[in-house]
Amino acid sequence: MLITLCILGLYSNDPAFSEEYVVSIPLGSYDPRLNTSADVWFDPPEISISIGDTITWINDDKEGHTITSGQGTGRFGWTDMSESFGSPSGLFNSGRFMPDEKWSFAFDQRGAFQYFCIIHPWMEGVVYVEQSIPDYPHDAKQNEVKFPILQITPDQSVEINFSWEPKIIRTYEKVNFIYRFYDAVQDLPLKKAQYDIIIIQNGKEVFRDEDAASGFGGDYRQWVFEEPGPIIIKFKNIKSFGSAISQELSDISTGSSGMKFAEDSSGRIGEFTAMAYLNPIKVVAPVKIVQPEETAQFYYEIPIVVIIIPTSLLIIIILLMKRKPAIESSEKKSTPI
Repeated sequence: MLITLCILGLYSNDPAFSEEYVVSIPLGSYDPRLNTSADVWFDPPEISISIGDTITWINDDKEGHTITSGQGTGRFGWTDMSESFGSPSGLFNSGRFMPDEKWSFAFDQRGAFQYFCIIHPWMEGVVYVEQSIPDYPHDAKQNEVKFPILQITPDQSVEINFSWEPKIIRTYEKVNFIYRFYDAVQDLPLKKAQYDIIIIQNGKEVFRDEDAASGFGGDYRQWVFEEPGPIIIKFKNIKSFGSAISQELSDISTGSSGMKFAEDSSGRIGEFTAMAYLNPIKVVAPVKIVQPEETAQFYYEIPIVVIIIPTSLLIIIILLMKRKPAIESSEKKSTPI
């Protein structure tokens, strides 16, 4: 009976097929300076596991450390004069354990779990529980995508050519969303397009740019995500940009054929998804977001100046040259008798 109870207890407490993973605290992690021997505070700094798996941290450094759930300060968020020592979340805390000692924790829920050392708050790591990060571009459901991603609007008029860089999106790292619009019928790039772009993450709108204008080589938008989670990039109201005259003249001057859009732009929409992952190293945006400058309207009116004015002058000159002055004379010409 005792053996049976022990076996039942073993299987009820330990999920089947659970594994143990080891994370080292390298020598030098206690020092936040850039010239230390430690390339990372935790090795590996991020790790993906399944529900029920256990991680064991081994202290290979020469000072005591803690494994505390929550967000640390980062290397550049902590100084000798700083009073910030991170923000514990309360999920787990090892307490201080010394060199050559170890501490383990079993994860029983799905998610991304940040942790740090409360003694040395620049030391940060993250555990992904059943949230592995693919090493290829993918949508919000982790389906692999090939760049560029091609999507035709529901009205079958515009093809959107879309991609992003870097291919794996992480929090607090600048991402470039790059796109171009094509005439879906003639398979030619649209040189003049006006559109709305909206970025949504975790169900909340984080960016909107209405009546934007794409250039001849396409367009892009930059963003830095502060939270992990699914991303939706929407394009709406795609239509011609500039006056009708400038569109016609631009097509003539460039030798291309322009897209003639219907008034109703509700069917010219596109939607793409991606995923942002927690960045275990960066906790603040490292760069300024620089959006492309708006294309001036006169850029598309240049053909009017380049073509209409010279052409009009040429026509006037030709008409003047062809016009002969009328010569009237009251004198009668003599004729031989």
